[in-house]
Amino acid sequence: MIVARARADTAPGEEFPGRAVRPFQYNAQASGRSDKTTDMATQLENTGNLERKLSMTIAMADVDREVDQRLRKLARTVKMAGFRPGKVPLKIVAQGYGGQVRAEVLGDIVGKTFSDGIAEHSLRVAGEPSIAPREDSAEGELAFDATFEVYPEIEPPQREALEVERVVCEVGEAEIDRTLEILRKQRATWKEVDRAAADGDRVTIDFVGKIDDTAFEGGTAEGFSFVLGEGRMLADFESAVSGMKAGESRTSPVAFPEDYGSKELAGKTASFEITCTKVEEPELPAVDADFARALGQADGDVAAMREDIRRNLEREVTQRVRGRTKSNVMEALAKASDFELPKALVRGESEALAERARNDLAARGVDVKDIPVPADAFAEQAERRVRLGLLVGEIVRREKLQAKPDQIRAQIEEFAQAYENPAEVVRHYFSDRERLGEVEALVIEQNVVDWVLAGAKVSDKALSFDELMAAG
Repeated sequence: MIVARARADTAPGEEFPGRAVRPFQYNAQASGRSDKTTDMATQLENTGNLERKLSMTIAMADVDREVDQRLRKLARTVKMAGFRPGKVPLKIVAQGYGGQVRAEVLGDIVGKTFSDGIAEHSLRVAGEPSIAPREDSAEGELAFDATFEVYPEIEPPQREALEVERVVCEVGEAEIDRTLEILRKQRATWKEVDRAAADGDRVTIDFVGKIDDTAFEGGTAEGFSFVLGEGRMLADFESAVSGMKAGESRTSPVAFPEDYGSKELAGKTASFEITCTKVEEPELPAVDADFARALGQADGDVAAMREDIRRNLEREVTQRVRGRTKSNVMEALAKASDFELPKALVRGESEALAERARNDLAARGVDVKDIPVPADAFAEQAERRVRLGLLVGEIVRREKLQAKPDQIRAQIEEFAQAYENPAEVVRHYFSDRERLGEVEALVIEQNVVDWVLAGAKVSDKALSFDELMAAG
């Protein structure tokens, strides 16, 4: 089993291919193909380390026989003007549908021949084959060549030789206090004051921005409020407002950075006429029973509220620590492994990454029609993802690290604890096959990480809570 993309919020599923990497499989029941044995032969040739060419020969008599059978079956139901259903002469059916039926039969028989050939030679095909007719067919035969790649033979590195840094982080009273302070600020009320504005104050202003004495679009507002020091506004603009009192006006230059979102303003300096109409300071709620009730503690127990905060922080820390350590494990595996990759898989993954980038830009409101997002730009990332996907898949197979049902349920229940109704979240996961597959992939990844850590040379790296959170 090859590991697919995991949940983004647990970090680094990005090491793995976006899609499962599986051998080519031919659908033997496609297009109503008959299962009768046909007279066909195959010959395999190695044309590269991973590239193979399978030469196939098919008897024309088998194709003609299958075409005749399908046309006779079609004649029993086909409708044509001037004939009752089932009474259309076979010759007329052949004239109307013969070309289409022959193409379907040929495609099915070639596909079946290829499928049987790779089974005969015990091949695992990576990507779709390229099948083309040959000109040197003998009389009464059709000849084709299928060119494709196979999966490499992978020898995972010895875990005892790997050096891995395991991230650790603890949640203490200081982290709980800081979180409480953030929660208090989120529930602050604002009191108008008669003094100069400072960081943390909410200011309400009117302003007009001009370039070369001309007001520009989006540069004028009335009754605009923001909190100083939060970095929502350009640094020059915040500096201009800082220290202003209600009723005060000033004009100040504001430089727009070179990479500013508006091309008309990027790299330019505007003059802003600013009038402060109100300065307010925050009043934070007390950490008491009312505050605890506002955070969902029905009985207003402040100690229980702090314990809830601790559990939530520990859950977040656990996910981030797990993600950072997983990245380190995958980096160690990638560095210790070197095997040739099927070009078809890398190409497919590059195209998938490019498509994802285009979709991401479109979701942000960017018109991507005129923005080139070449697949080649993602080649290095695609190679890494394919390499790790194949390597991890081989480790899973050898060490029998597939996800067990109880592991999947435990992971879902862990996710569910972050929601108000955990039982409903669990039901939702188990009713959605796609989400269930994501959890299964995540569990497999963690199984591989745990297996590596159990045998590798592991050193612990302690991070503070702030360092861990800043890492994203």
